[in-house]
Amino acid sequence: MKTTLSRRHQAVHPTAVYERYEQMVRAAGAHSRFVRTSSGRRIHVIESGDGPPVVHLHGNNTSSLSHVMLLDQLSSVRSFLVDRPGFGLSEPDDFPAETFRRDIVRLLDEILDALDLESAVLLGASGGGVLATWYALDRPARVRALVMLGSVPLLPGARIPLGLRLMATPALGRLLRRVVRPDRRMMRRLLATMGEGDTILQHPALLDSLVDAARDPLAVRANAAELRAFLSPLGVRPATRIRPDELRRIARPTLMIWGDHDPVVPIAAARSVAQLIPEARLVVLPAGHVPQLGHPDRVAEHVAAFMHTLR
Repeated sequence: MKTTLSRRHQAVHPTAVYERYEQMVRAAGAHSRFVRTSSGRRIHVIESGDGPPVVHLHGNNTSSLSHVMLLDQLSSVRSFLVDRPGFGLSEPDDFPAETFRRDIVRLLDEILDALDLESAVLLGASGGGVLATWYALDRPARVRALVMLGSVPLLPGARIPLGLRLMATPALGRLLRRVVRPDRRMMRRLLATMGEGDTILQHPALLDSLVDAARDPLAVRANAAELRAFLSPLGVRPATRIRPDELRRIARPTLMIWGDHDPVVPIAAARSVAQLIPEARLVVLPAGHVPQLGHPDRVAEHVAAFMHTLR
């Protein structure tokens, strides 16, 4: 399918980011477009497949491209891979830390409206899983089901990696961004701390896209702002933490796909979370924090089977 990207959008993000999207979206046989929300935000979306809608929310330090390897095996659903504001090709936005959760829920309302979706399955990876879980709690009527792909870093039992905590510290984070020049080697070392240093090599174009994003000033600022909204120098901000009593209120079927050596939320904590959510099912794969890197087919199969149970 032909993409609908236009070179006029390069003014928002660097040319290298735009060109990588052209390459990877075309290779995936997907369709790419921008939607305009009711508040005027321009959001970039990759679409593929035909069937019930699944809205993908990517994690931090990445973009919607981190889910394209799933599309070939998810042709029985309509996938919408959303670039969150400032990430990928979406326009940046400012979300104050003190109102971040409320603002994100409103943003997801607007995105579903712009996609003409009354409701959808939300599939959130890592930090995207935080946003999906918040939305399932606050807007249950618009969430058909919830998929957590890789651990969600604000769940009970989470261990926030030191690197993310440093990036969330304003002065030190700014210093790191000035002195570090991202490249493939650095990005692989970062992924190794997440248990995915080898699996990323199976996706060279994605690895290059991560380097592109780490060199994109808009994406870097968006990522830093979101980390600061989640974290303070003392740890997770209380207003953003997903509490056990909230997990008990998730009123939708939930699929949790975890890596057995995920360093952020260990398996023991994931099992405890699954026991709190009334309709949760936990699937464990031999993976780190990003299961779709090493096992795209198995992840897609589990998601497709889960979707079939909802019919």
